[in-house]
Amino acid sequence: MPHAESIDALFTQVRRRLVESGEWEQIRAALSAKLNESGWTDDIHHKSKEVARNMEPLSFSKLHADFAPRAETSVPLAVKREISNMIRQHLEKQFE
Repeated sequence: MPHAESIDALFTQVRRRLVESGEWEQIRAALSAKLNESGWTDDIHHKSKEVARNMEPLSFSKLHADFAPRAETSVPLAVKREISNMIRQHLEKQFE
């Protein structure tokens, strides 16, 4: 099993290549568009607003800590698959 340091180094290298090639921005834009189209962005916005209204005292860091896991797990499966495929295609091109 690879060490955490080697996995972190590989992740850093892959991310750098994605940024340098411009694909990071393309993937980010596609993710944003797909989340908007699916209604996920509006749903998270409305739910977090409701929680914030009832939070006393209001704390962005607490709101973020409470909502981040919920937001991540609620991303539609179709969006996850499409973005994963985009990343996989880029990796296949990089490591042919």
